[in-house]
Amino acid sequence: MSTTEAQVLIIGGGAMGVSLMYHLAKAGWSDVVLTEKNDLTHGSTWHAAGLCTHFAHNPTIQELRATSVRLYRDILPEETGDTCGFHRSGAMRITSNPDRMDEFAHVAGLSRFTGYELQMLTPDDVARLHPLARTEGILGGIYEPDDGHVDPSLATNAMAKVARTNGATVLRYNPVKAIRREGGFWIVETEKATIRARHIVNAAGTWGWEVGQMMGVNIPSVPVLHQYLVTDTVPAVADRISQGLAELPMIRDPEESWYVRQERDGLILGPYEKDAQPWSIDGCPPDFGADLMPPDLDRVEHIIMAAMARIPALETGGIKSVVNGPITFTPDANPLIGPAHGVPNAWLLTGSSMGVMEGGGAGWFLAHWMTHGAPPMDALAVDSRRFGAWADRDYRVEKAVECFGLQFGVHYPHEERPAARDKRLSPLHELMVERGAVMGAAHGWERPNWFSDKVGDVGVPRFRRSNWFEPVGRECEVVQTSVGLADLSVFSKFEVTGADARAFVDALGCNLAPKVGRVGLTHALTPAGGTQAEFTVSALAEDRFYLTSAAAAEEMDEDLLRARSDRFDVEIANVTEDFGVLGVMGPKSREVLSGLTDADFGAGFPWLAVREIKVAGVPVRALRVSYVGELGWELHVARERMREVFEAVEGAGQTHGAGLFGAYAMNAMRLEKGYRAWGSDFTTERTPAESGAGFLIDMAHDFVGKQALAERMQAEDRWDMVLLEVETSEIDPYFAHGVLQGERVVGVVTSAAYGHRTGKTLALAFLRDRNAREGLEVDILGRRRLARVLEKAPYDPENLRLKQAE
Repeated sequence: MSTTEAQVLIIGGGAMGVSLMYHLAKAGWSDVVLTEKNDLTHGSTWHAAGLCTHFAHNPTIQELRATSVRLYRDILPEETGDTCGFHRSGAMRITSNPDRMDEFAHVAGLSRFTGYELQMLTPDDVARLHPLARTEGILGGIYEPDDGHVDPSLATNAMAKVARTNGATVLRYNPVKAIRREGGFWIVETEKATIRARHIVNAAGTWGWEVGQMMGVNIPSVPVLHQYLVTDTVPAVADRISQGLAELPMIRDPEESWYVRQERDGLILGPYEKDAQPWSIDGCPPDFGADLMPPDLDRVEHIIMAAMARIPALETGGIKSVVNGPITFTPDANPLIGPAHGVPNAWLLTGSSMGVMEGGGAGWFLAHWMTHGAPPMDALAVDSRRFGAWADRDYRVEKAVECFGLQFGVHYPHEERPAARDKRLSPLHELMVERGAVMGAAHGWERPNWFSDKVGDVGVPRFRRSNWFEPVGRECEVVQTSVGLADLSVFSKFEVTGADARAFVDALGCNLAPKVGRVGLTHALTPAGGTQAEFTVSALAEDRFYLTSAAAAEEMDEDLLRARSDRFDVEIANVTEDFGVLGVMGPKSREVLSGLTDADFGAGFPWLAVREIKVAGVPVRALRVSYVGELGWELHVARERMREVFEAVEGAGQTHGAGLFGAYAMNAMRLEKGYRAWGSDFTTERTPAESGAGFLIDMAHDFVGKQALAERMQAEDRWDMVLLEVETSEIDPYFAHGVLQGERVVGVVTSAAYGHRTGKTLALAFLRDRNAREGLEVDILGRRRLARVLEKAPYDPENLRLKQAE
């Protein structure tokens, strides 16, 4: 069998994989090879309904979709001289649910910032835009004027045509048989050839899990069957065509879980049932290609009837055909895009339930990442490493079923969905639950969000203040006046040891490592100068450092540490599961801890110090750090002894009025100090300086992204993060709200909460116009609220409470 050399091998010829081939070839990569087990579009692409939208709750997801629209509508027809069958019909979503109207208003506000104007609709607007729809009982909707639908096969083949012109190779009917690593290359055995590639990309869609198994990578995706029906001629639609009227906009009713779009002189109706039907969970049939399942309309009859009641014209067209085929779902319904965890030069571009809608943009996104060393936008919503080994078979199936059933669910802020929970448990989990913890999920972990005195209480997600508002206020009061205990075990934790440990940590980020016995903060940058990771660094010895970071960053940070340790004599150990962490925060924390140890918790334990001591007879790494702005310590304890330490500290704290606090209280208190958070306020899109952490940058040493950082720090168009006090009540901001100055959208909120200690509603926001600091307002669910830039943190701006000595 012949051997083919490739710079990159893409496995999978659907819209996603072909888009990547197209964008890499246009970027100038040579020897781009795509292999497909059947023909292009086989699997899911060929039978997709072709819907394209700008509606999204996340700017990155929205840009994937908007990029796809531009590619299919404008760029490919110009490059090929052929149409992709794109119809700019526009689209609307209607609702009878007040919460859904809040959701629409939030998306419209975000879209104004991103430059994609979506319009809120009244029932009269709906009737005007879609004359075939009845409006009884609806409150309104949202209109997406630039949406449309595309012919998936035409679009995919157009991308392939351009890619071939630019030197790419497509191998059809060439299934992959085996994959292995050898001498720094990927060796892929296929039906027709052995391919030796520097990079490999899993874009296999329906077969993504199977290809992942060959690669040694866990792919948490599941094919789920989705049906839609195509009608014969609908007289009302035919009449509109004969009158020369515009195509009807696509219409979705999320409450009734259906979409309808015009298809020539008929209509397409797509229902999403709540009880999803997973298919071929552990591997697809070998011969499956351009195939469909038999119709199963009994499963969705109730949804069809609801759609006919809203659009009576549907009843006048007989059923022409029924499409029942698989589409893939990940545990959060977002695609898997980016590096594969723990495997060099391996990439994922799979798992999208909307492969045509997102494919054009997804290929652009990953191509940029591969060619520039960093994604073009914040990747957290799509990064394939947002799931770890804990995302096992049960998890991926349960979450896929949940996501399919909630395809049209309301996306509440701080929503906690119930499926597939309890995957990773802190050693204090049972104790927290016994004490009233209402849990949330963080990278598979169960983490206390807040504490209730009502048995069986759960968080009720809303766009307005919810049932946790007052309990969180009480938690903040305990931390402010006495001492609060928090289970912080979800942190990602790493140990760096070896002769070059200090040199490695120095080079890791834009700040130098702290002295032995001290704690510091460093930000690892992308080559473009954006913030890739944030580490709290504890120097235990010259050859031993302890790093902690966000729970959600575990796989990403481990990959980063290992990739950047190549030229250093160090060992990297992921010890996330080995340690629990107890936060002891508040003015009485010193008194509580001093009674449990012989260690000096006074002048001998200053702010930003680390000590390896014993508490209640148990060895502890104690860090004097506080994310809540009070005197406090983090106690890092071997997992098996965590319970001993907690019970001792809790017992000692009883006479001081100690209590428990969760993630929501911590978030509120950190905002009162203006502290930034990785993943929301620190992202790859902006430098640490733009996020307000310029004081943590030391330009006197070498680190990745240094030159780009220096240039961006001087750029006239650099952004600036500010802390805002927002005048509002009952409707607090949370994230992704536009910041306006007059009619200009000058910024966006990245995180926000009500500060119970200060009585202020606070928001961190990026200003893309750094000079727009007066006359600001925040758009919260369509309501403009006055906002004032705070030059200092509103709580203890001099850090007297945080730094207090004995």
